[in-house]
Amino acid sequence: MEIFKFFYFINLLSTFILSSSSSLAIDPYSQALLSLKSELIDNDNSLHDWVVPSGGNLAKSGSSYACSWSGIKCNKDSNVTSIDLSMKKLGGVLSGKQLSVFTEVIDFNLSNNLFSGKLPPEIFNLTNLKSLDIDTNNFSGQFPKGISKLKSLVVFDAWENNFSGQLPAEFSELENLKILNLYGNSFSGSIPSEYGSFRSLESLLLAANSLTGSIPPELGNLKTVTSMEIGSNSYQGFIPPQLGNMSQLQNLEIADANLSGSIPKELFSLTNLQILFLSINQLTGSIPSEFSKIKLLTFLDLSDNLLSGSIPESFSELKSLIILSLGSNDMSGIVPEGIAELPSLEFLLISHNRFSGSLPKSLGKNSKLKSVDVSVNNFNGSIPPSICQATQLSYFSVSYNMQLGGNIPSQIWSMPQLQNFSAYSCGILGNLPSFESCKSISTIRLGRNNLSGTIPKSVSKCQALMIIELSDNNLTGQIPEELAYIPILEIVDLSNNNFNGLIPEKFGSSSSLKLLNVSFNNISGSIPEELADIPILESVDLSNNNLNGLIPEKFGSSSSSIPKGKSFKLMDTSAFVGNSELCGVPLRPCIKSVGILGSTNTWKLTHILLLSVGLLIILMVLGFGILHFKKGFESRWKMISFVGLPQFTPNDVLTSFNVVAAEHTEVTKAVLPTGITVLVKKIEWETRSIKLVSEFIMRLGNAARHKNLIRLLGFCYNQQLVYLLYDYLPNGNLAEKIGMEWDWSGKFRTIVGIARGLCFLHHECYPAIPHGDLNSTNVVFDEDMEPHLAEFGFKHVIELSKGSSPTTTKQETEYNESMEEELGSDVYNFGKMILEILTGRRLTSAAANIHSKSHETLLREVYNDNEVTSASSMEEIKLVLEVAMLCTRSRSSDRPSMEDALKLLSVKNF
Repeated sequence: MEIFKFFYFINLLSTFILSSSSSLAIDPYSQALLSLKSELIDNDNSLHDWVVPSGGNLAKSGSSYACSWSGIKCNKDSNVTSIDLSMKKLGGVLSGKQLSVFTEVIDFNLSNNLFSGKLPPEIFNLTNLKSLDIDTNNFSGQFPKGISKLKSLVVFDAWENNFSGQLPAEFSELENLKILNLYGNSFSGSIPSEYGSFRSLESLLLAANSLTGSIPPELGNLKTVTSMEIGSNSYQGFIPPQLGNMSQLQNLEIADANLSGSIPKELFSLTNLQILFLSINQLTGSIPSEFSKIKLLTFLDLSDNLLSGSIPESFSELKSLIILSLGSNDMSGIVPEGIAELPSLEFLLISHNRFSGSLPKSLGKNSKLKSVDVSVNNFNGSIPPSICQATQLSYFSVSYNMQLGGNIPSQIWSMPQLQNFSAYSCGILGNLPSFESCKSISTIRLGRNNLSGTIPKSVSKCQALMIIELSDNNLTGQIPEELAYIPILEIVDLSNNNFNGLIPEKFGSSSSLKLLNVSFNNISGSIPEELADIPILESVDLSNNNLNGLIPEKFGSSSSSIPKGKSFKLMDTSAFVGNSELCGVPLRPCIKSVGILGSTNTWKLTHILLLSVGLLIILMVLGFGILHFKKGFESRWKMISFVGLPQFTPNDVLTSFNVVAAEHTEVTKAVLPTGITVLVKKIEWETRSIKLVSEFIMRLGNAARHKNLIRLLGFCYNQQLVYLLYDYLPNGNLAEKIGMEWDWSGKFRTIVGIARGLCFLHHECYPAIPHGDLNSTNVVFDEDMEPHLAEFGFKHVIELSKGSSPTTTKQETEYNESMEEELGSDVYNFGKMILEILTGRRLTSAAANIHSKSHETLLREVYNDNEVTSASSMEEIKLVLEVAMLCTRSRSSDRPSMEDALKLLSVKNF
């Protein structure tokens, strides 16, 4: 037994000695870094080489294992001088307890990781630091005190974290600091006036925080600063004229900052200024002609303000100007010819103003233009042919210049870089130019013009074409099958023209087509069944033509066999209406020919005789029934049923719910005899209004049929009350979903569904039907979470039921007079609902909320709120936000129609 004790003691002693010798071999730097590693979350094993070799010895006395580890640099004395852990996907909360040994470190980089929690103040004990980079992490809380101890610090970068509280004034004590980057945090309060006392600062980046108060005039004392970006905050007051004293300033960005007042003339003393961004504010007054003094100016963005007046003639002296962005103001007058002759100009963006006169005749001739957007103005004349000389032009939009007119330049499709050509609603005349030299064009928007002639067959040369939109013109001839030869074509909208002939069967061979709209033409023949074989086809509108025959089952039958994996959406009635000779689901059944006297057709004579006898019996029963009910219950109540509801009697409906209770409530539920659950809505009316109201309700029930509208199934009425019967949808309304967890795909589907329903009411009902009360409580969901608009037209029903005039003429006149206002209100409310869906909260003032923040800030907030990371989802959010901004413009005339809004959402290429 004693000998076992002896060996146990020897083993224990050996383990202790080996452990001690191993720990003695690990230098303080390696020990500290291994301790730091133990705190980190390293799912990618980025620090796999941070290990001490088993039984290894130091290479020489005083050396460090850490000097060979990734991200670590040492000097000749084996002292760690640089720790670079950037872009390693590391996470965790840092304690800072290991940092005291790194007294020689001059560069500490933790950027582009996933660190969270508070920044440890121990980091400020590294008093030799010259560069401290913690950008793109999630450090939070108030910024710790003590950074003034870093007397040698030259660069501090905390871009895109989540620091909050006041901006630390002690930054100004760092005499050697050249770069202070606090962009994209959550700092609040005012910019400290002490920030005007930096001695060496060259770059001050405070944008995209939650800063308030006025911009301190002391910032004008920063004589060494070359770049100051302090926008995307919410200041009060004006641009301090003292900023004109920043003699070395090259870049000034105060966009999206809630600034008001005029542009101070003192800024024109900044002769070194190259970039000036003052967009998305509330700046007023005209643009001073003194801008011409800033000869080096290359980027000028004054868009989204309240500026008025004209473009100064002196702008033609800005020979270095690359970007001129003045869009979304209240500017007017003509565009000086000298603007088009600026030798360096690449971007001319002046949309959404009131500019008039002709476009500069030399536009494109002497410039390097890449993008021109002059849409939504009052230009007249025509598109200058010189635009075709802009060999680098990729985007050109003159849309919504109603008086522009003229012809499309004949060489427009030959431009080597042109991708997007938009001249929607411009009054353009003439024929479409030949597409023989078509090279790069991907989007053509020429809807709502006066184009005539045919689509040239040479359109097949446009192999990059994705969108062709030629709706609402006077185009004739047949739809060229050459369109089907374009390999990536996604959108074809030829609606509201005079096309004739057949729908080309070749479309069925397309593998890219998503939308095909040929409604309101003179197209005849049958519907090619091949259309349903297009693999990603989402929407087809063939309505209001001269089509005949049977609708292919794949289009109309919900029970038909659609191949798996297809995103093809079942087409409802709206896609086929207005073709009197067309039949089959979802329209009326086709009446098959009757075979008599040995015919080989479906029915025999015996079937006809049996059917006739059956019909005679039914007619007799109905006759007795009518006589009976005229004396009874129906002398007081009447029932009208629309498609979707069996022919119930008033008694069937009224006994399905408590009439007495219903008379005291606006809405109730009822289960009809067949088991159908309906929503019953009560209206009180006066006898003199019965005819008007019932006619309008009949219109709502028969014409307003769309998959994104709740169905009006029928109505039951007497001389005092009307009960409207709607589909009962079980999954609640949009107001209940706002603020709840909800994936982005569901949100986007809801937004597009609302747009489709509203577009149908506005543009496919004649006359249009304004919703009248569009809000989140009036959007309800079915079993598949498809949105349906409820209570559309109900406001007008109420107005009619209380009307004092018994004449139809007066009521219709009053209705037409308020039509445009109601339609514009619908568009605004649609934009407001988009914002509610995006932000997850109800809004009281949509325009104030959206236009008080920068586009970038809103995008960042919405990306975060919706937790999206994929590029496609981000692109959809960006698009939806743009549509919301358009729809919530304060002037109704500046808002798009619902048809245009839906096109923007459908095309995904705003």
